[in-house]
Amino acid sequence: MSLDKLKLSKQLVAAMTDAGYLTPKEIQTKTLSRIIGGQDIIGIGPEGCGKTTAYVLGVLMRLKYSTEDAPRALILVPDAERVEAVIDQFKLLAKNKSVRVIGLHPQMGQEEQLDLLAEGCDIVVATPDRARSHYLKFALNLNLIQVLVIDDAELLIKKGFQLPITELARSITKCQRLVFSEVIHSKLEKLIEPFMNQPALIEVNLLAENKAETHEQLLYHVPNFRTKQNLLNLLMSDDEIFTKVLVFVNTRYNAQVLYKSLNKRLPGEVVLYKPMFFDQLAVDSVEEFKELPETRILIIANETYESTDIHDVPFIIHFELPLEKETLVGRIVKRSEASTEEILAITFATDLELSMVRKIEQSTGQKMPLADFPPGLIIVGDRQKSEASDSEEEEEEKDTTPTKGAAFHPKKEKNAKTTNYSSKVKAKMKYKK
Repeated sequence: MSLDKLKLSKQLVAAMTDAGYLTPKEIQTKTLSRIIGGQDIIGIGPEGCGKTTAYVLGVLMRLKYSTEDAPRALILVPDAERVEAVIDQFKLLAKNKSVRVIGLHPQMGQEEQLDLLAEGCDIVVATPDRARSHYLKFALNLNLIQVLVIDDAELLIKKGFQLPITELARSITKCQRLVFSEVIHSKLEKLIEPFMNQPALIEVNLLAENKAETHEQLLYHVPNFRTKQNLLNLLMSDDEIFTKVLVFVNTRYNAQVLYKSLNKRLPGEVVLYKPMFFDQLAVDSVEEFKELPETRILIIANETYESTDIHDVPFIIHFELPLEKETLVGRIVKRSEASTEEILAITFATDLELSMVRKIEQSTGQKMPLADFPPGLIIVGDRQKSEASDSEEEEEEKDTTPTKGAAFHPKKEKNAKTTNYSSKVKAKMKYKK
């Protein structure tokens, strides 16, 4: 498909051609017409699929020439590096347009940013915390905002920017809202629900053309760490199926937490790889673990284990997603196409880890099959936590109520007080008597 199909201005088509963009990407063809038309969009796609270019072109098409000093587009991104990257993309594609773009992030001085806002601009690219700070100081004027873009939404949620995003979005009375993310999950839906107006959900998948030969995989999408623990304990209770298992976490501390949890239920069957303390069952290599007949589960922290060459262990469980996708990919890809090893790689992922799952799927060229929860799994959710806290509060209230013992007894009828007279009334009654 040619760039003409995007219905862009001649200036933007020329700028894209000069920048080397000869054909549009899938997410651009699906979203640009809607962005130009003013519809709210939720764009879901992996890294490198063209999300940034899509909304940059859309914003440039929406904004007409104006002499106003107040910004007309606000773009929220996770960090300073991303701020600079988005500004560079605007400069690349807006060569023939007089558009003023500024960036706001914590690595810049406050006074410098205040001067930039006072001089006037058309587009503000900012981190949510810094944008909110200037808004509360009345330095960032949101009255003329026409387009609000929330980019890399999954990272913004991971960094805990939900509050400033919500405040900024609700402060803009009427505008178009565009949300772009690698994945969509319950936390993202909860964030955008208060301010999105019947958005169109557009999702694209960009998998590698060459499909890698991997071991069989399963994905469990769990809500939180506690549910991961419950799921692992439930699976490991079946010693007939899970005969030898490697469990990977990111830190030695989390390895310690899992060890204590599993060792209570399966004493003597769990061992740690290079633990924090010396009074626990430990091994120095996977080969040593294989030679222990009674030990079924080896817990390994990624920060202490560098090798990815794992074989002859039937089950590999990634309790936490590693920081680098290559770490997990190296464990699930077969050493050779002719390999006959039967290994099942199981991954536990929360909402915040789904973006890493998508990157792994993009690298291997195949999706991880989503597995159903086994019967009997206790899912720990926000509702259960609130119910538990409510019951605790009720118990505390009950405990604070004084209990009547032998020292308490009902008053006699003649001594029972049913009225409360003032001192003036008592004086009159005494005088009459």
